[in-house]
Amino acid sequence: MADHYRWLLPTPQPELAARLAAELSLSPMLAQCLVNRGLAEPAAAMAFLEPRLKYLQDPFRLPHMRQAVARLYQARERGEPLVIFGDFDVDGVTSTALLVEVLKALGWAVNFYLPGRFDEGYGLSREGVGHCLEEFPVKLLVAVDCGSTAVDTVRWLREQGVEVIVLDHHQISNPPPQATALVNPRLGTGEGEPGTAGEKGSTTGCELSAVGIAFKLAHALVKHGRELGLATAQRYDVRELLDLAALGTVADLVPLIGENRILVSAGLRRLQTTRRPGLQALKTVAQIAGTVGVYEVGFLLGPRLNAAGRLEDAADALRLLLTQDSGEAEQLALSLDARNRERQRIERSIAEEVIGALRARFDPRRDYVIVEGQLLWHIGVVGIVASRVLRVFHRPTIILGGDGEDWRGSGRSIEGFDLAAALRECQDLLLRHGGHAMAAGLTLRPDQVDALRERLNELARRTLTPEQLQPSLRLDGDVSMADLTLERLEELDRLSPWGMGNPAVRWVLPNVRMQRPPQRMGKERQHAKWWISDGRDCLEAVLWNVGDAPVPSGSFDLAVEPQINQFNGRRSVQLKVLDWRASHAAQD
Repeated sequence: MADHYRWLLPTPQPELAARLAAELSLSPMLAQCLVNRGLAEPAAAMAFLEPRLKYLQDPFRLPHMRQAVARLYQARERGEPLVIFGDFDVDGVTSTALLVEVLKALGWAVNFYLPGRFDEGYGLSREGVGHCLEEFPVKLLVAVDCGSTAVDTVRWLREQGVEVIVLDHHQISNPPPQATALVNPRLGTGEGEPGTAGEKGSTTGCELSAVGIAFKLAHALVKHGRELGLATAQRYDVRELLDLAALGTVADLVPLIGENRILVSAGLRRLQTTRRPGLQALKTVAQIAGTVGVYEVGFLLGPRLNAAGRLEDAADALRLLLTQDSGEAEQLALSLDARNRERQRIERSIAEEVIGALRARFDPRRDYVIVEGQLLWHIGVVGIVASRVLRVFHRPTIILGGDGEDWRGSGRSIEGFDLAAALRECQDLLLRHGGHAMAAGLTLRPDQVDALRERLNELARRTLTPEQLQPSLRLDGDVSMADLTLERLEELDRLSPWGMGNPAVRWVLPNVRMQRPPQRMGKERQHAKWWISDGRDCLEAVLWNVGDAPVPSGSFDLAVEPQINQFNGRRSVQLKVLDWRASHAAQD
Protein backbone atom coordinates (compact mmCIF):
# COMPACT_ATOMS: atom_id res chain seq x y z
CA MET A 1 0.00 0.00 0.00
CA ALA A 2 2.89 2.38 0.65
CA ASP A 3 3.24 4.99 -2.14
CA HIS A 4 0.14 3.51 -3.78
CA TYR A 5 -1.51 6.92 -4.11
CA ARG A 6 -0.34 10.18 -5.59
CA TRP A 7 -0.85 12.62 -2.75
CA LEU A 8 -2.45 15.91 -3.81
CA LEU A 9 -2.04 18.65 -1.23
CA PRO A 10 -3.54 22.11 -1.77
CA THR A 11 -1.41 25.21 -1.93
CA PRO A 12 -1.69 26.80 1.54
CA GLN A 13 -3.69 30.04 1.54
CA PRO A 14 -3.43 31.09 5.20
CA GLU A 15 -4.58 34.69 4.63
CA LEU A 16 -7.78 33.62 2.84
CA ALA A 17 -8.50 30.98 5.48
CA ALA A 18 -7.83 33.39 8.35
CA ARG A 19 -10.13 36.04 6.84
CA LEU A 20 -12.91 33.49 6.29
CA ALA A 21 -12.50 32.10 9.82
CA ALA A 22 -12.74 35.57 11.34
CA GLU A 23 -15.73 36.69 9.28
CA LEU A 24 -17.81 33.54 9.87
CA SER A 25 -16.48 32.63 13.35
CA LEU A 26 -15.06 29.32 12.18
CA SER A 27 -12.04 27.34 13.30
CA PRO A 28 -8.94 27.68 11.10
CA MET A 29 -9.30 23.98 10.15
CA LEU A 30 -12.85 24.37 8.84
CA ALA A 31 -11.96 27.59 7.06
CA GLN A 32 -9.01 25.86 5.40
CA CYS A 33 -11.24 23.01 4.20
CA LEU A 34 -13.70 25.52 2.71
CA VAL A 35 -10.91 27.36 0.90
CA ASN A 36 -9.59 24.02 -0.39
CA ARG A 37 -13.05 23.42 -1.90
CA GLY A 38 -13.11 26.75 -3.69
CA LEU A 39 -15.36 28.39 -1.09
CA ALA A 40 -13.25 31.35 0.00
CA GLU A 41 -16.05 33.92 -0.28
CA PRO A 42 -18.14 34.16 2.92
CA ALA A 43 -21.51 34.04 1.10
CA ALA A 44 -20.59 30.91 -0.86
CA ALA A 45 -19.08 29.28 2.21
CA MET A 46 -22.16 29.95 4.33
CA ALA A 47 -24.48 28.67 1.60
CA PHE A 48 -22.44 25.46 1.54
CA LEU A 49 -22.47 25.10 5.32
CA GLU A 50 -26.21 25.73 5.48
CA PRO A 51 -27.83 23.92 2.50
CA ARG A 52 -31.41 25.19 2.72
CA LEU A 53 -34.33 24.34 0.44
CA LYS A 54 -34.98 28.04 -0.03
CA TYR A 55 -31.69 28.23 -1.95
CA LEU A 56 -32.98 25.91 -4.70
CA GLN A 57 -33.19 27.76 -7.98
CA ASP A 58 -36.40 28.36 -9.88
CA PRO A 59 -37.21 25.09 -11.69
CA PHE A 60 -38.19 27.07 -14.79
CA ARG A 61 -34.53 27.94 -15.29
CA LEU A 62 -34.01 24.43 -16.62
CA PRO A 63 -34.18 24.25 -20.42
CA HIS A 64 -37.62 23.50 -21.89
CA MET A 65 -39.24 23.22 -18.46
CA ARG A 66 -41.98 25.65 -19.52
CA GLN A 67 -42.75 23.56 -22.61
CA ALA A 68 -42.90 20.40 -20.51
CA VAL A 69 -45.22 21.95 -17.91
CA ALA A 70 -47.48 23.49 -20.56
CA ARG A 71 -47.87 20.18 -22.41
CA LEU A 72 -48.55 18.27 -19.20
CA TYR A 73 -51.22 20.73 -18.08
CA GLN A 74 -52.77 20.50 -21.53
CA ALA A 75 -53.01 16.73 -21.03
CA ARG A 76 -54.59 17.27 -17.62
CA GLU A 77 -57.23 19.66 -18.99
CA ARG A 78 -58.12 17.20 -21.75
CA GLY A 79 -58.21 14.20 -19.42
CA GLU A 80 -55.54 12.71 -21.66
CA PRO A 81 -53.65 9.75 -20.10
CA LEU A 82 -49.89 9.59 -20.20
CA VAL A 83 -47.20 7.06 -19.37
CA ILE A 84 -43.89 7.48 -17.53
CA PHE A 85 -41.15 5.46 -19.26
CA GLY A 86 -38.35 5.01 -16.72
CA ASP A 87 -35.13 3.10 -16.25
CA PHE A 88 -34.20 0.10 -14.15
CA ASP A 89 -31.54 1.57 -11.85
CA VAL A 90 -32.19 3.40 -8.57
CA ASP A 91 -32.13 6.82 -10.21
CA GLY A 92 -34.63 5.70 -12.84
CA VAL A 93 -36.91 3.88 -10.40
CA THR A 94 -36.99 6.74 -7.88
CA SER A 95 -37.61 9.21 -10.72
CA THR A 96 -40.54 7.13 -11.96
CA ALA A 97 -42.00 6.72 -8.48
CA LEU A 98 -41.69 10.45 -7.79
CA LEU A 99 -43.42 11.44 -11.03
CA VAL A 100 -46.20 8.88 -10.65
CA GLU A 101 -46.84 10.07 -7.11
CA VAL A 102 -46.94 13.80 -7.85
CA LEU A 103 -48.90 13.53 -11.11
CA LYS A 104 -51.57 11.33 -9.56
CA ALA A 105 -51.87 13.66 -6.58
CA LEU A 106 -52.31 16.67 -8.85
CA GLY A 107 -54.97 15.08 -11.02
CA TRP A 108 -53.30 13.41 -13.99
CA ALA A 109 -54.22 10.00 -15.40
CA VAL A 110 -50.79 8.37 -15.34
CA ASN A 111 -49.31 4.91 -15.83
CA PHE A 112 -45.70 3.76 -15.78
CA TYR A 113 -43.45 1.37 -17.66
CA LEU A 114 -39.95 0.13 -16.80
CA PRO A 115 -38.02 -1.59 -19.62
CA GLY A 116 -36.48 -5.00 -19.08
CA ARG A 117 -32.69 -5.03 -18.96
CA PHE A 118 -32.45 -8.35 -20.76
CA ASP A 119 -35.10 -8.26 -23.50
CA GLU A 120 -35.37 -4.50 -24.16
CA GLY A 121 -32.10 -3.05 -22.96
CA TYR A 122 -31.19 0.35 -21.64
CA GLY A 123 -32.91 3.55 -22.67
CA LEU A 124 -35.73 4.59 -24.95
CA SER A 125 -35.37 1.63 -27.32
CA ARG A 126 -37.84 0.77 -30.09
CA GLU A 127 -38.47 -2.58 -28.43
CA GLY A 128 -39.17 -0.96 -25.07
CA VAL A 129 -41.50 1.77 -26.27
CA GLY A 130 -43.26 -0.69 -28.57
CA HIS A 131 -44.12 -2.94 -25.62
CA CYS A 132 -44.99 0.11 -23.53
CA LEU A 133 -47.52 1.40 -26.08
CA GLU A 134 -49.04 -2.04 -26.49
CA GLU A 135 -49.82 -1.97 -22.78
CA PHE A 136 -50.65 1.74 -22.56
CA PRO A 137 -51.80 3.16 -25.93
CA VAL A 138 -51.29 6.84 -25.05
CA LYS A 139 -50.43 9.95 -27.06
CA LEU A 140 -48.00 11.42 -24.50
CA LEU A 141 -44.93 9.62 -23.14
CA VAL A 142 -42.58 11.06 -20.50
CA ALA A 143 -39.11 9.47 -20.69
CA VAL A 144 -37.08 9.87 -17.52
CA ASP A 145 -33.39 9.05 -17.04
CA CYS A 146 -33.14 8.22 -20.74
CA GLY A 147 -34.00 9.57 -24.17
CA SER A 148 -31.32 12.21 -24.86
CA THR A 149 -29.83 10.20 -27.71
CA ALA A 150 -32.99 8.37 -28.86
CA VAL A 151 -33.29 10.27 -32.16
CA ASP A 152 -34.73 7.38 -34.16
CA THR A 153 -37.13 6.21 -31.45
CA VAL A 154 -38.50 9.72 -30.85
CA ARG A 155 -38.94 10.20 -34.61
CA TRP A 156 -40.81 6.89 -34.83
CA LEU A 157 -43.03 7.87 -31.90
CA ARG A 158 -43.89 11.17 -33.57
CA GLU A 159 -44.85 9.24 -36.69
CA GLN A 160 -47.20 7.19 -34.52
CA GLY A 161 -48.76 10.39 -33.17
CA VAL A 162 -47.07 10.09 -29.76
CA GLU A 163 -45.45 13.18 -28.24
CA VAL A 164 -42.38 12.75 -26.03
CA ILE A 165 -41.16 14.77 -23.06
CA VAL A 166 -37.60 13.83 -22.08
CA LEU A 167 -36.31 14.38 -18.52
CA ASP A 168 -32.68 13.36 -18.53
CA HIS A 169 -29.14 14.26 -17.49
CA HIS A 170 -27.10 12.12 -19.87
CA GLN A 171 -25.13 13.41 -22.84
CA ILE A 172 -27.21 14.60 -25.79
CA SER A 173 -26.80 13.39 -29.33
CA ASN A 174 -26.04 15.79 -32.18
CA PRO A 175 -28.60 16.37 -33.58
CA PRO A 176 -30.74 15.92 -30.45
CA PRO A 177 -34.05 14.04 -30.53
CA GLN A 178 -37.01 16.14 -31.70
CA ALA A 179 -38.94 15.87 -28.44
CA THR A 180 -41.79 18.16 -27.45
CA ALA A 181 -39.55 19.17 -24.54
CA LEU A 182 -36.01 18.04 -23.76
CA VAL A 183 -35.50 18.94 -20.11
CA ASN A 184 -31.80 18.25 -19.84
CA PRO A 185 -29.41 20.66 -18.07
CA ARG A 186 -26.75 19.89 -20.65
CA LEU A 187 -28.63 22.10 -23.09
CA GLY A 188 -27.94 25.13 -20.91
CA THR A 189 -30.83 27.48 -20.25
CA GLY A 190 -32.97 29.50 -22.57
CA GLU A 191 -36.31 29.31 -24.29
CA GLY A 192 -35.18 28.16 -27.71
CA GLU A 193 -37.10 25.67 -29.77
CA PRO A 194 -37.15 22.13 -28.33
CA GLY A 195 -34.50 19.94 -29.88
CA THR A 196 -31.88 22.67 -30.30
CA ALA A 197 -28.72 22.00 -28.38
CA GLY A 198 -26.12 24.52 -27.38
CA GLU A 199 -28.45 27.25 -26.13
CA LYS A 200 -26.72 30.15 -24.41
CA GLY A 201 -27.10 30.81 -20.74
CA SER A 202 -26.08 29.34 -17.43
CA THR A 203 -25.83 25.62 -16.85
CA THR A 204 -28.27 25.46 -13.98
CA GLY A 205 -28.47 21.97 -12.52
CA CYS A 206 -25.90 20.42 -14.86
CA GLU A 207 -24.95 17.91 -12.18
CA LEU A 208 -28.49 16.94 -11.24
CA SER A 209 -29.44 13.28 -11.37
CA ALA A 210 -32.61 12.22 -13.17
CA VAL A 211 -34.54 12.17 -9.89
CA GLY A 212 -33.29 15.69 -9.20
CA ILE A 213 -34.71 16.81 -12.53
CA ALA A 214 -37.94 14.94 -11.77
CA PHE A 215 -38.13 16.79 -8.45
CA LYS A 216 -37.63 20.09 -10.28
CA LEU A 217 -40.49 19.17 -12.64
CA ALA A 218 -42.70 18.36 -9.64
CA HIS A 219 -41.81 21.74 -8.15
CA ALA A 220 -42.64 23.48 -11.45
CA LEU A 221 -45.97 21.66 -11.77
CA VAL A 222 -46.99 22.62 -8.22
CA LYS A 223 -45.82 26.19 -8.72
CA HIS A 224 -47.79 26.59 -11.97
CA GLY A 225 -50.81 24.84 -10.46
CA ARG A 226 -50.85 27.31 -7.58
CA GLU A 227 -50.71 30.18 -10.05
CA LEU A 228 -53.79 28.66 -11.71
CA GLY A 229 -55.51 28.38 -8.32
CA LEU A 230 -55.77 24.58 -8.37
CA ALA A 231 -56.75 23.19 -4.97
CA THR A 232 -54.65 20.03 -5.43
CA ALA A 233 -51.54 22.14 -6.04
CA GLN A 234 -52.32 24.43 -3.10
CA ARG A 235 -52.40 21.43 -0.76
CA TYR A 236 -49.42 19.53 -2.18
CA ASP A 237 -46.08 19.66 -0.35
CA VAL A 238 -43.15 18.75 -2.59
CA ARG A 239 -41.01 18.14 0.50
CA GLU A 240 -42.77 14.76 0.76
CA LEU A 241 -40.74 13.74 -2.32
CA LEU A 242 -37.32 14.52 -0.86
CA ASP A 243 -36.66 10.99 0.44
CA LEU A 244 -36.94 9.70 -3.14
CA ALA A 245 -34.75 12.55 -4.40
CA ALA A 246 -32.00 11.71 -1.90
CA LEU A 247 -32.12 8.00 -2.74
CA GLY A 248 -31.68 8.46 -6.47
CA THR A 249 -29.16 11.28 -6.20
CA VAL A 250 -26.79 9.42 -3.88
CA ALA A 251 -27.16 6.10 -5.72
CA ASP A 252 -26.39 7.69 -9.10
CA LEU A 253 -23.03 9.02 -7.83
CA VAL A 254 -23.53 12.58 -9.01
CA PRO A 255 -21.50 15.31 -7.25
CA LEU A 256 -22.96 16.29 -3.88
CA ILE A 257 -22.53 20.01 -4.44
CA GLY A 258 -24.88 22.80 -5.41
CA GLU A 259 -28.51 21.78 -5.63
CA ASN A 260 -27.66 18.12 -5.14
CA ARG A 261 -26.21 18.97 -1.74
CA ILE A 262 -29.45 20.75 -0.80
CA LEU A 263 -31.67 17.89 -2.00
CA VAL A 264 -29.59 15.20 -0.30
CA SER A 265 -29.20 17.08 2.99
CA ALA A 266 -32.97 17.61 3.26
CA GLY A 267 -33.75 14.19 1.79
CA LEU A 268 -31.62 12.28 4.28
CA ARG A 269 -33.51 13.94 7.12
CA ARG A 270 -36.76 12.92 5.43
CA LEU A 271 -35.47 9.35 5.02
CA GLN A 272 -34.79 9.22 8.73
CA THR A 273 -38.52 9.50 9.47
CA THR A 274 -40.00 8.40 6.14
CA ARG A 275 -43.64 7.41 6.17
CA ARG A 276 -43.35 5.22 3.09
CA PRO A 277 -44.07 1.62 4.14
CA GLY A 278 -41.65 0.36 1.50
CA LEU A 279 -38.70 2.37 2.73
CA GLN A 280 -39.52 1.56 6.35
CA ALA A 281 -39.45 -2.16 5.47
CA LEU A 282 -36.26 -1.79 3.44
CA LYS A 283 -34.52 -0.05 6.32
CA THR A 284 -35.55 -2.94 8.56
CA VAL A 285 -34.14 -5.70 6.30
CA ALA A 286 -30.98 -3.63 5.81
CA GLN A 287 -30.67 -3.40 9.62
CA ILE A 288 -30.59 0.40 9.64
CA ALA A 289 -31.69 1.45 13.10
CA GLY A 290 -29.85 4.73 13.51
CA THR A 291 -28.92 7.63 11.30
CA VAL A 292 -29.56 7.35 7.55
CA GLY A 293 -26.59 8.90 5.78
CA VAL A 294 -24.87 8.66 2.43
CA TYR A 295 -23.27 5.33 3.40
CA GLU A 296 -26.62 3.76 4.32
CA VAL A 297 -28.18 4.92 1.04
CA GLY A 298 -25.21 4.03 -1.15
CA PHE A 299 -24.30 0.66 0.35
CA LEU A 300 -27.42 -0.67 2.09
CA LEU A 301 -30.60 0.74 0.54
CA GLY A 302 -29.44 1.46 -3.00
CA PRO A 303 -28.02 -2.00 -3.79
CA ARG A 304 -31.22 -3.70 -2.61
CA LEU A 305 -33.34 -1.46 -4.83
CA ASN A 306 -30.96 -2.10 -7.72
CA ALA A 307 -30.96 -5.86 -7.27
CA ALA A 308 -34.38 -6.42 -8.87
CA GLY A 309 -33.41 -4.66 -12.11
CA ARG A 310 -30.00 -6.33 -12.23
CA LEU A 311 -31.25 -9.90 -11.99
CA GLU A 312 -34.80 -9.74 -13.42
CA ASP A 313 -36.75 -6.50 -13.80
CA ALA A 314 -37.15 -3.43 -11.62
CA ALA A 315 -40.93 -3.70 -11.14
CA ASP A 316 -40.68 -4.88 -7.51
CA ALA A 317 -38.38 -1.99 -6.58
CA LEU A 318 -40.92 0.46 -7.99
CA ARG A 319 -43.81 -1.34 -6.29
CA LEU A 320 -41.92 -1.12 -2.99
CA LEU A 321 -41.56 2.66 -3.30
CA LEU A 322 -45.21 3.18 -4.25
CA THR A 323 -47.04 0.73 -1.99
CA GLN A 324 -49.10 1.96 0.95
CA ASP A 325 -49.59 -1.57 2.32
CA SER A 326 -47.14 -2.50 5.08
CA GLY A 327 -47.63 -6.25 4.54
CA GLU A 328 -46.83 -5.99 0.83
CA ALA A 329 -43.90 -3.71 1.68
CA GLU A 330 -42.41 -6.32 4.02
CA GLN A 331 -42.67 -9.09 1.43
CA LEU A 332 -41.15 -6.93 -1.30
CA ALA A 333 -38.31 -5.83 0.96
CA LEU A 334 -37.48 -9.43 1.87
CA SER A 335 -37.56 -10.40 -1.80
CA LEU A 336 -35.21 -7.56 -2.77
CA ASP A 337 -32.87 -8.50 0.07
CA ALA A 338 -32.69 -12.11 -1.16
CA ARG A 339 -32.04 -10.98 -4.73
CA ASN A 340 -29.32 -8.65 -3.52
CA ARG A 341 -27.51 -11.56 -1.86
CA GLU A 342 -27.77 -13.50 -5.13
CA ARG A 343 -26.46 -10.48 -7.01
CA GLN A 344 -23.48 -10.28 -4.64
CA ARG A 345 -22.68 -13.95 -5.23
CA ILE A 346 -22.76 -13.60 -9.02
CA GLU A 347 -20.80 -10.36 -8.98
CA ARG A 348 -18.11 -11.78 -6.68
CA SER A 349 -17.65 -14.83 -8.89
CA ILE A 350 -17.19 -12.82 -12.10
CA ALA A 351 -14.99 -10.18 -10.45
CA GLU A 352 -12.65 -12.82 -9.02
CA GLU A 353 -12.42 -14.47 -12.42
CA VAL A 354 -11.63 -11.20 -14.21
CA ILE A 355 -9.16 -9.88 -11.64
CA GLY A 356 -7.38 -13.22 -11.39
CA ALA A 357 -6.94 -13.42 -15.16
CA LEU A 358 -5.78 -9.81 -15.43
CA ARG A 359 -3.18 -10.14 -12.67
CA ALA A 360 -1.44 -12.78 -14.78
CA ARG A 361 -1.11 -10.62 -17.92
CA PHE A 362 -1.72 -6.97 -17.04
CA ASP A 363 1.03 -4.66 -18.34
CA PRO A 364 0.67 -1.13 -16.92
CA ARG A 365 2.83 0.30 -19.75
CA ARG A 366 0.58 -1.19 -22.42
CA ASP A 367 -2.88 -1.58 -20.95
CA TYR A 368 -4.43 1.87 -20.66
CA VAL A 369 -8.00 0.56 -20.97
CA ILE A 370 -9.33 -2.81 -19.82
CA VAL A 371 -11.97 -4.49 -22.00
CA GLU A 372 -13.04 -7.98 -20.95
CA GLY A 373 -16.01 -10.06 -22.01
CA GLN A 374 -17.23 -13.63 -21.89
CA LEU A 375 -20.28 -15.58 -22.93
CA LEU A 376 -22.76 -16.05 -20.06
CA TRP A 377 -21.33 -13.34 -17.85
CA HIS A 378 -24.44 -11.86 -16.25
CA ILE A 379 -25.16 -8.49 -17.89
CA GLY A 380 -26.97 -7.32 -14.76
CA VAL A 381 -23.74 -7.08 -12.75
CA VAL A 382 -21.11 -6.13 -15.35
CA GLY A 383 -21.19 -2.49 -14.25
CA ILE A 384 -20.41 -3.36 -10.64
CA VAL A 385 -17.67 -5.73 -11.78
CA ALA A 386 -16.19 -2.93 -13.91
CA SER A 387 -16.09 -0.70 -10.83
CA ARG A 388 -14.29 -3.37 -8.81
CA VAL A 389 -11.74 -4.01 -11.56
CA LEU A 390 -11.11 -0.26 -11.89
CA ARG A 391 -10.41 0.01 -8.16
CA VAL A 392 -7.75 -2.71 -8.42
CA PHE A 393 -5.99 -1.56 -11.63
CA HIS A 394 -7.02 2.12 -11.92
CA ARG A 395 -7.77 1.90 -15.61
CA PRO A 396 -10.94 2.72 -17.56
CA THR A 397 -12.73 -0.62 -17.61
CA ILE A 398 -15.46 -2.19 -19.73
CA ILE A 399 -16.94 -5.57 -18.82
CA LEU A 400 -19.19 -7.38 -21.32
CA GLY A 401 -21.46 -10.39 -21.18
CA GLY A 402 -24.52 -12.01 -22.67
CA ASP A 403 -25.99 -15.22 -23.95
CA GLY A 404 -26.86 -14.35 -27.53
CA GLU A 405 -25.19 -13.05 -30.68
CA ASP A 406 -24.94 -9.54 -29.15
CA TRP A 407 -23.04 -8.74 -25.97
CA ARG A 408 -23.89 -5.88 -23.63
CA GLY A 409 -21.43 -4.14 -21.44
CA SER A 410 -20.93 -1.43 -18.90
CA GLY A 411 -17.91 0.76 -18.40
CA ARG A 412 -16.42 2.91 -15.67
CA SER A 413 -13.69 5.49 -16.20
CA ILE A 414 -11.05 7.52 -14.39
CA GLU A 415 -10.48 11.25 -14.26
CA GLY A 416 -9.15 12.50 -17.58
CA PHE A 417 -10.78 9.94 -19.87
CA ASP A 418 -14.29 10.70 -21.17
CA LEU A 419 -15.67 7.21 -21.74
CA ALA A 420 -18.86 8.31 -23.50
CA ALA A 421 -16.84 10.47 -25.92
CA ALA A 422 -14.38 7.61 -26.52
CA LEU A 423 -17.23 5.26 -27.39
CA ARG A 424 -18.48 7.78 -29.94
CA GLU A 425 -15.07 7.40 -31.59
CA CYS A 426 -15.76 3.66 -31.75
CA GLN A 427 -19.36 3.75 -32.95
CA ASP A 428 -18.51 1.90 -36.16
CA LEU A 429 -17.71 -1.11 -33.91
CA LEU A 430 -20.83 -0.79 -31.74
CA LEU A 431 -24.53 -1.47 -32.12
CA ARG A 432 -25.52 0.95 -29.36
CA HIS A 433 -23.85 3.12 -26.75
CA GLY A 434 -24.46 6.03 -24.38
CA GLY A 435 -23.77 7.39 -20.94
CA HIS A 436 -21.52 9.82 -19.05
CA ALA A 437 -17.84 10.71 -19.09
CA MET A 438 -17.32 8.39 -16.10
CA ALA A 439 -19.85 5.62 -16.84
CA ALA A 440 -21.31 4.27 -20.05
CA GLY A 441 -23.14 1.33 -21.56
CA LEU A 442 -22.74 -0.36 -24.92
CA THR A 443 -23.86 -3.24 -27.12
CA LEU A 444 -21.68 -4.96 -29.71
CA ARG A 445 -21.01 -8.28 -31.38
CA PRO A 446 -18.44 -10.55 -29.71
CA ASP A 447 -16.14 -10.51 -32.73
CA GLN A 448 -15.62 -6.75 -32.22
CA VAL A 449 -14.33 -6.96 -28.65
CA ASP A 450 -10.64 -7.12 -29.61
CA ALA A 451 -11.02 -4.23 -32.05
CA LEU A 452 -12.78 -2.17 -29.41
CA ARG A 453 -10.01 -2.85 -26.88
CA GLU A 454 -7.36 -1.83 -29.40
CA ARG A 455 -9.19 1.35 -30.44
CA LEU A 456 -9.88 2.48 -26.87
CA ASN A 457 -6.28 1.86 -25.83
CA GLU A 458 -5.09 3.91 -28.79
CA LEU A 459 -7.37 6.79 -27.75
CA ALA A 460 -6.32 6.53 -24.10
CA ARG A 461 -2.61 6.54 -24.91
CA ARG A 462 -3.14 9.89 -26.66
CA THR A 463 -5.24 11.27 -23.78
CA LEU A 464 -3.98 10.00 -20.43
CA THR A 465 -0.73 11.01 -18.75
CA PRO A 466 1.31 8.65 -16.54
CA GLU A 467 0.20 10.65 -13.49
CA GLN A 468 -3.47 10.04 -14.33
CA LEU A 469 -2.82 6.30 -14.39
CA GLN A 470 -1.89 6.40 -10.71
CA PRO A 471 -4.80 6.87 -8.30
CA SER A 472 -4.71 10.19 -6.50
CA LEU A 473 -5.56 11.06 -2.92
CA ARG A 474 -6.75 14.62 -2.29
CA LEU A 475 -5.80 15.80 1.17
CA ASP A 476 -6.69 18.96 3.07
CA GLY A 477 -3.24 19.63 4.55
CA ASP A 478 -1.09 18.81 7.54
CA VAL A 479 -2.43 18.67 11.08
CA SER A 480 -1.16 17.65 14.47
CA MET A 481 -2.84 15.03 16.62
CA ALA A 482 -3.70 17.74 19.13
CA ASP A 483 -5.94 19.34 16.47
CA LEU A 484 -8.06 16.21 16.06
CA THR A 485 -10.47 16.61 18.95
CA LEU A 486 -14.09 15.54 19.18
CA GLU A 487 -15.15 19.18 19.17
CA ARG A 488 -13.19 19.88 15.98
CA LEU A 489 -14.50 16.79 14.16
CA GLU A 490 -18.06 17.75 15.05
CA GLU A 491 -17.47 21.17 13.50
CA LEU A 492 -15.90 19.67 10.36
CA ASP A 493 -19.00 17.51 10.00
CA ARG A 494 -20.79 20.65 8.80
CA LEU A 495 -19.14 19.90 5.44
CA SER A 496 -21.13 16.66 5.12
CA PRO A 497 -22.88 14.90 3.46
CA TRP A 498 -19.75 13.48 1.89
CA GLY A 499 -19.80 11.89 -1.53
CA MET A 500 -18.85 12.44 -5.14
CA GLY A 501 -17.57 15.99 -5.60
CA ASN A 502 -17.37 16.53 -1.84
CA PRO A 503 -14.98 13.98 -0.35
CA ALA A 504 -14.63 13.55 3.39
CA VAL A 505 -12.03 15.69 5.13
CA ARG A 506 -8.62 14.03 4.95
CA TRP A 507 -5.39 15.08 6.58
CA VAL A 508 -1.71 14.28 6.73
CA LEU A 509 -0.21 13.50 10.13
CA PRO A 510 3.50 14.13 9.53
CA ASN A 511 6.38 12.38 11.22
CA VAL A 512 4.53 9.82 13.34
CA ARG A 513 5.58 6.41 14.68
CA MET A 514 3.91 3.19 15.70
CA GLN A 515 3.33 3.32 19.45
CA ARG A 516 2.94 -0.47 19.82
CA PRO A 517 2.58 -3.54 17.56
CA PRO A 518 -0.56 -3.61 15.35
CA GLN A 519 -3.53 -5.72 16.41
CA ARG A 520 -5.39 -7.82 13.84
CA MET A 521 -9.21 -7.75 13.76
CA GLY A 522 -12.07 -9.38 11.86
CA LYS A 523 -13.19 -12.96 11.29
CA GLU A 524 -10.37 -13.47 8.82
CA ARG A 525 -8.02 -11.05 10.58
CA GLN A 526 -8.29 -8.83 7.50
CA HIS A 527 -8.28 -5.51 9.40
CA ALA A 528 -5.57 -3.94 11.53
CA LYS A 529 -5.65 -1.56 14.47
CA TRP A 530 -2.68 0.70 15.11
CA TRP A 531 -1.74 3.11 17.85
CA ILE A 532 0.04 6.13 16.38
CA SER A 533 2.10 8.71 18.26
CA ASP A 534 3.67 12.02 17.27
CA GLY A 535 5.74 12.10 20.44
CA ARG A 536 3.14 14.02 22.42
CA ASP A 537 -0.26 12.50 21.69
CA CYS A 538 -1.45 9.01 20.73
CA LEU A 539 -4.51 8.05 18.66
CA GLU A 540 -6.08 4.81 17.52
CA ALA A 541 -5.97 4.15 13.78
CA VAL A 542 -7.74 1.44 11.78
CA LEU A 543 -6.72 0.04 8.41
CA TRP A 544 -9.63 -1.81 6.81
CA ASN A 545 -9.09 -4.85 4.57
CA VAL A 546 -5.35 -4.55 4.87
CA GLY A 547 -4.69 -8.19 3.95
CA ASP A 548 -1.00 -8.95 4.18
CA ALA A 549 0.19 -5.41 3.46
CA PRO A 550 3.45 -4.53 5.22
CA VAL A 551 3.39 -2.27 8.24
CA PRO A 552 5.41 0.98 8.11
CA SER A 553 8.38 1.26 10.41
CA GLY A 554 10.36 4.11 11.79
CA SER A 555 9.05 7.61 11.15
CA PHE A 556 6.36 8.05 8.49
CA ASP A 557 3.66 10.44 7.24
CA LEU A 558 0.15 9.10 7.56
CA ALA A 559 -2.85 10.07 5.37
CA VAL A 560 -6.01 9.68 7.42
CA GLU A 561 -9.72 10.35 7.51
CA PRO A 562 -10.57 11.25 11.12
CA GLN A 563 -13.85 9.84 12.40
CA ILE A 564 -15.85 9.76 15.61
CA ASN A 565 -16.08 6.21 16.92
CA GLN A 566 -18.98 5.29 19.20
CA PHE A 567 -18.64 2.12 21.25
CA ASN A 568 -20.41 1.12 24.47
CA GLY A 569 -21.70 4.66 24.86
CA ARG A 570 -18.21 6.14 24.61
CA ARG A 571 -17.16 8.54 21.83
CA SER A 572 -13.57 8.81 20.73
CA VAL A 573 -11.47 9.98 17.81
CA GLN A 574 -10.46 7.20 15.45
CA LEU A 575 -8.31 7.50 12.35
CA LYS A 576 -9.20 5.67 9.15
CA VAL A 577 -5.85 4.99 7.48
CA LEU A 578 -5.74 5.81 3.76
CA ASP A 579 -2.03 5.63 2.90
CA TRP A 580 1.44 6.29 4.27
CA ARG A 581 4.89 7.23 3.05
CA ALA A 582 8.35 7.68 4.49
CA SER A 583 8.46 10.82 6.61
CA HIS A 584 9.89 13.84 4.85
CA ALA A 585 11.37 14.90 8.18
CA ALA A 586 13.20 11.59 8.43
CA GLN A 587 14.67 12.09 4.94
CA ASP A 588 16.02 15.59 5.69
